[in-house]
Amino acid sequence: MFQNDNLRGAAFMILSMAGFAVEDMFLKASARVMPMGQAVLIVGLVGMAVFALMARRMGEPAFHPALMTRGLAIRSGFEVSGRLFYALALALTPLSTTSAILQASPLVVVGGAALFFGERVGWRRWSAVAVGFVGVLIIIRPGMDGFSALSLLAVAGMLGFAGRDLATRAAPKVMSNRQLGVAGFAMLALAGVIILGWTGGAVWPDAQGWALLAGTALFAVLGYHALTSAMRTGEIGFVTPFRYVRLVFAMALAMVFFNERPDLATLIGSTLIVGSGIYTLVRGNRKTTPPPGSLPL
Repeated sequence: MFQNDNLRGAAFMILSMAGFAVEDMFLKASARVMPMGQAVLIVGLVGMAVFALMARRMGEPAFHPALMTRGLAIRSGFEVSGRLFYALALALTPLSTTSAILQASPLVVVGGAALFFGERVGWRRWSAVAVGFVGVLIIIRPGMDGFSALSLLAVAGMLGFAGRDLATRAAPKVMSNRQLGVAGFAMLALAGVIILGWTGGAVWPDAQGWALLAGTALFAVLGYHALTSAMRTGEIGFVTPFRYVRLVFAMALAMVFFNERPDLATLIGSTLIVGSGIYTLVRGNRKTTPPPGSLPL
């Protein structure tokens, strides 16, 4: 029975990561026909509406009173920064590079949990975290000819998502996944408002634009739902490492739809990040459990 649950959980996780990778593809494509801030705002509002309706169907308020607590306020701040910088990175840098840097988020969570929550992290996992960060440095290449300051947007987004997950651990565990979905997409909409307020230039989308926005919102919601199912099916230690297949999907989509060709440094850095991330997850799965409702976005 456990084996079947593990296989179903792994299938849900793979489906979730595919959904998020396709979401990123649609969002990046949307930025070619409208301001990125406008696309992020619309997708955020659609996601809010979907999860609010789901919450109401379950007899839950869309906005839980716990949102006003200090822990959830901190979580929301990190969520906004993560969404904002990651969206900018998607618009301005290669999809493959942005997705690769995002995979370092669990490594930051491991280090942060040790520093801020006193969780025990042995030297092997600390070594894996260090290797993962070496992978990030190889990808962004600071001080070298291939360095682009815009790649730091992806790093900032990754740190925002890691901070969100760490803040979720300290926040009251009273909100359902539907209510967390409302809150998460609300922060996405707020990030869109901030970006659009800075860049301006809002336009009325044409048919192609609406189709791209619909695809972004659809796969964002599907990815979140599949992720929730994955984390509730099978053993966390077995299911969670499959999150790294997102990078495979992202690189494939980047090559097919954006004609990207990741160079050797990006491939080496990605391998180090994924390898060290899987090691830290597998080694630490007996001690820690990912926070409910946290998103690998």
